[in-house]
Amino acid sequence: MNIVIVTPDGELYNEEVASVIISSQNNGDYEILKDHLPIVSTIDTGYVKLEQDKMIFYVVIINGVVEQMNNKITVIAQDAFIGESKETAFENLNAIRNARTEENKKRNIELELAEKELKRQIKMTGAGQL
Repeated sequence: MNIVIVTPDGELYNEEVASVIISSQNNGDYEILKDHLPIVSTIDTGYVKLEQDKMIFYVVIINGVVEQMNNKITVIAQDAFIGESKETAFENLNAIRNARTEENKKRNIELELAEKELKRQIKMTGAGQL
């Protein structure tokens, strides 16, 4: 079977796998094996366990959709991160999300300062006054 995992940042994973286990907080766990019936499901917060030869990978998924048809599995996720264990994958994803949150906070502060400066300059020039 082939599985493709994509996020808004692009393709994260595209490989042949022997089996896939989907785990979602709201939908529970299920396994997809070769020649599985077509399925479409959602993943709120969970993971995809990938078995490839003797290697096992975990991809943490935040807000995603899973589709399987004709031994091709497609996962579209808002956010995803690969790890060697569920814990590692979740830790790495949380670190990335925390860094993004801090970056957004800094950006918001910079925008607020720029807006204040713009208002000050408009007031100094008297623009907009009758």
